[in-house]
Amino acid sequence: MYNSQVWKCLIVVALRLLFLVPAGVPARSGESYLKDNITVRQGDSAVLKCNVDNKVSRVAWLNRTTILFTGNEKWSLDPRVVLLNTALTEYSIKIINVNLYDEGPYVCSILTNKKPESTKVHLIVQVPARIVNISTDVSVNEGSNVSLMCLAIGRPEPSILWKFRSSKSIRIITEGEYVEMTGITKDMSGSYDCITSNDISPPDVRTVQVTVNYPPVISRARSTGTAVGQKGVLWCEASAVPLADFQWYKGERRLLNGLNGVKIENKGKQSMLTFFNVSEEDYGNYTCVAMNTLGITNASIILYGPGAIHDLNNAALSPTSSFLLLTLVLTLSVLSKF
Repeated sequence: MYNSQVWKCLIVVALRLLFLVPAGVPARSGESYLKDNITVRQGDSAVLKCNVDNKVSRVAWLNRTTILFTGNEKWSLDPRVVLLNTALTEYSIKIINVNLYDEGPYVCSILTNKKPESTKVHLIVQVPARIVNISTDVSVNEGSNVSLMCLAIGRPEPSILWKFRSSKSIRIITEGEYVEMTGITKDMSGSYDCITSNDISPPDVRTVQVTVNYPPVISRARSTGTAVGQKGVLWCEASAVPLADFQWYKGERRLLNGLNGVKIENKGKQSMLTFFNVSEEDYGNYTCVAMNTLGITNASIILYGPGAIHDLNNAALSPTSSFLLLTLVLTLSVLSKF
């Protein structure tokens, strides 16, 4: 075993002296040729070619200080490096599944009539852009400041682009690793796509969802005219995050579902108050109240009979009575504890 290791060391020294290539660098006393750089993508295969002729007596491939092949004999322990069976005028090797550690200079050393020559090529490994760190989904109250971060790696250095998507628009907002938003509004709630690319492969895209919480805003509420004995429906719609809870009042009396011939049905942003058999006592002013942990709002809606004169446009948004407002504030404070 010891004699075998010594013999190999002697061969390595002899090859370096023979080819006059100390530490893998072409010798000054011979002729050296610099070929074009070879650029490959990480994970692909690279073929390094070296032209020879029938005058060549010895030939070898070296990488830095390592001998890969001498003639047909493989010295490299890397199974990814193979000698190609090519034409007699070509001495080529192939590196399979190239990675970053393979980047660097490679030298094909040739001995012709006891005169050394070498051809040097430089292998460049490109790495597709990839996102390695990105902000988690964000939920904040309206008016807060928000910072989003997206970090990417790749060779060449990748670019980073941020795109905003919502139900209303899609637009590019900025370039770079960070997005800074001051005094965020509900219109800025949506998906923020981090897109990184270096033209080596398709862009890598990851998304941060930004949710902006805000108090209820009643967007639609309309008075309704219904004859006695008929079915009447009052409804209102409120935008809010989180979704609003609805309550209905007539004066200062809260209406409950299923009592006194009324049904209250809440679906997402909408609430409907249904009268199955309208009576004279049902006519009058009703208040739709929308609330969440961030605030309360209300709208006044009128159920009236035929011939009554009312503004048929949107019902007025008005403050509740002091007693009702106090009740709602107490209710909100209890909800906020949960």
